[in-house]
Amino acid sequence: MKKGQIFEGIIERVDFPNKGIVYVPEEEKYVTVKNGIPGQKVRFVINKFKRGNAEGRLLEVLEKSPLETREPVCSIFPACGGCMYQTMPYEEQMKMKEGQIRRLMDEAVNGEYVFEGVKASPKEFGYRNKMEFSFGDEYKDGPLSLGLHKKGSTYDVLTASDCRLVHEDMNRILVSVLEYFRERNVSYYKKMQHTGYLRHLLVRRGDTTGEILVNLVTTTQEEHDLHPLVDELLKLDLDGKIVGILHILNDSLSDVVKSDETRILYGQDFFYEKLLGLDFKITPFSFFQPNTRGAEVLYETVREYIGDIHDMTVFDLFSGTGTISQVLAPVAKQVVGVEIVEEAVEAAKENAARNGISNCKFIAGDVFQVLDELEEKPDVIVLDPPRDGIHPKALPKILSYGVDRIVYISCKMTSLARDLEMMQIAGYRVEKMTAVDQFCETVHVETVCLLSRKDK
Repeated sequence: MKKGQIFEGIIERVDFPNKGIVYVPEEEKYVTVKNGIPGQKVRFVINKFKRGNAEGRLLEVLEKSPLETREPVCSIFPACGGCMYQTMPYEEQMKMKEGQIRRLMDEAVNGEYVFEGVKASPKEFGYRNKMEFSFGDEYKDGPLSLGLHKKGSTYDVLTASDCRLVHEDMNRILVSVLEYFRERNVSYYKKMQHTGYLRHLLVRRGDTTGEILVNLVTTTQEEHDLHPLVDELLKLDLDGKIVGILHILNDSLSDVVKSDETRILYGQDFFYEKLLGLDFKITPFSFFQPNTRGAEVLYETVREYIGDIHDMTVFDLFSGTGTISQVLAPVAKQVVGVEIVEEAVEAAKENAARNGISNCKFIAGDVFQVLDELEEKPDVIVLDPPRDGIHPKALPKILSYGVDRIVYISCKMTSLARDLEMMQIAGYRVEKMTAVDQFCETVHVETVCLLSRKDK
């Protein structure tokens, strides 16, 4: 088997996150081919070898999978990288994700543990309360596009005018913004040349409140009067209501949505969302679970897993806007939240005050450093780190508290599997685990794991 060779085969299964496993009988080898669906017959080219294992790039789907019993629900499937599985029934998607978790965790967990399956999202479509759309072109030197990257591409951007992961309001806003800049022939930022103006459109919409925050991200390389765009957006017939339109200036060389300076063009720089009866103020960059209804299922699971915390101090590490902290506060003695994003911490403090919660304390800083300065000692710990898991220097500090119970929430199960290795060495055992499918139609899933000290 050599680079450049082309083969055909059937995807036997898909491992997390999107690694299709194809057997090539003439070579008596398995090849990993990304971006397919179990049961599809595919044609692929060998493009690299990693640790002796062959990896192929998908060229063509020759035959649909028997699992593909639904028609696509948007115009850019399957080319778009935002969705993978919309042609599979939702039950089959959850079954597949359950298999992915079991295969990974059975290898990572020492001893017996209870796996409680995958819990469904209350909404299969239109569930996302946040979407980052990119400006670009669908092909080299093509017309301006605004939407999501083509599957497997860093550059080509497909216009997502009928994306079904978001509320229709977001699609209407996207179309309006795209038409506005197309008419004026405004340039987009080219990542290789580092030239151009338009970068991203970040839209956030409260699922329960209908409040919408529109954030246009550009460079400072050109100047444009954006007030006519504001007028266009405010004229749109929406189910929800635009409460703020922001112009975010970003001259970073990397393709990341961040702010060097934020200008309010209309309204305010935040919106409100409700979750489990609590109010949350959300700013452009503060972390909030992207599926509000799914987050309610997730947090109810966390509350159940953490058990009786009456008269206990809970550490909520990587606490974002303080959602978990405030969900747990009514049944705990005290909750201490630590989060590196300062604006998220400020929002968390405001949220707690707004919800009448007085036993939450929020600290801005890196978990690794903050733990050295805290006088409080936790009785239980909740971990909800970023996708790449917990920094290897921070994890020993967390484990050194020796608490009886830890609940670990992970949106990337390979990171969880890696961290579980150190946690088990430190004297913890995995009691039980479940998953909440907050990311329907996509390769992602949220996992919740309960660990307890072995000597308890």
